[in-house]
Amino acid sequence: MKEKTALIAGTSGLIGSELLQILLNSREYGEVISLVRKPQKIHHSKLTEKVVSFDQLNTYDEVFSVDDVYCCLGTTIKKAKSKDAMYKVDVEYPLSIARLSSSKGAKQFLIVSSMNANPDSFIWYSKMKGQLEQEIKAVPFPSISIFRPSLLLGSRKEFRLGEKVGAGMYRAASFLFKGPLRKYRAIHGKTVALAMYETAQIGMDGITVYLSEDIAAKANERFNRI
Repeated sequence: MKEKTALIAGTSGLIGSELLQILLNSREYGEVISLVRKPQKIHHSKLTEKVVSFDQLNTYDEVFSVDDVYCCLGTTIKKAKSKDAMYKVDVEYPLSIARLSSSKGAKQFLIVSSMNANPDSFIWYSKMKGQLEQEIKAVPFPSISIFRPSLLLGSRKEFRLGEKVGAGMYRAASFLFKGPLRKYRAIHGKTVALAMYETAQIGMDGITVYLSEDIAAKANERFNRI
């Protein structure tokens, strides 16, 4: 089987950092290109780390000729400092990556969104993620996979008070998340990363949206084969 080339953005985050290691250790990919703002000092024979300006992605034309694209970009309003800056990271950059890689013949685009993504939402964050999904769905990939995890568990490089509080509350009341509430179960970042990787190896045609319970089931497929 011919080895594929993967492009990944957002490797400094919880899901992206886990996914990068999965891709590097996989047999399916001969090269993994990571788009970064600054070198992350990760050394691996498969890894090509490309330092870029995300505001000028169209000047790095050569890096987008890949098979599979994984987008884990996202920030917080605290880090971005403004809604406009956050919108740029969460919407404009992913869209640029999608359009450029599609124009170069990429076959699959896999992206992390938000559980409550809705372009008609009155909540700004949910509306922003919904708008992102709308735009991504219009990009002509053979396969698009959108992942909508609920509260993320795992160790981040940056401290997020809201997630820490939410994780504590979830652990105390995890027994409540059954039946119709299963989709609100917290999920580990590594589980999301595994689900993205597993999904890409199947190569489903069209557009598929995965909620947290779907993501957990997809990740479990890996362990069922071991």
